[in-house]
Amino acid sequence: MSTPEKRVRVVIKGWVQGVGFRVNCQHEAQRLGLTGWVRNRSDGSVEALFEGAAPAVDEMLRWCEHGPTGAEVSSIKVADAAEGAPGRSFNIR
Repeated sequence: MSTPEKRVRVVIKGWVQGVGFRVNCQHEAQRLGLTGWVRNRSDGSVEALFEGAAPAVDEMLRWCEHGPTGAEVSSIKVADAAEGAPGRSFNIR
């Protein structure tokens, strides 16, 4: 029996830019075998798309609640993402 796949879009707010959030997010996502992307937004938040095995996506979301050392996450908004072509890697945009 295979593990169900999950695809979510996340917006992380707080002190999340200028603290290595994107590169650490990429490393964590790659460690978990996820595909997708992460990017800074003009409002100071970080947005990401995570796709992969549901338990790995859930673990990634838990990581996003605190982020790397130096980050101060004030909120995280998670929404199911529309189906799309599966990615091949996890990229910083």
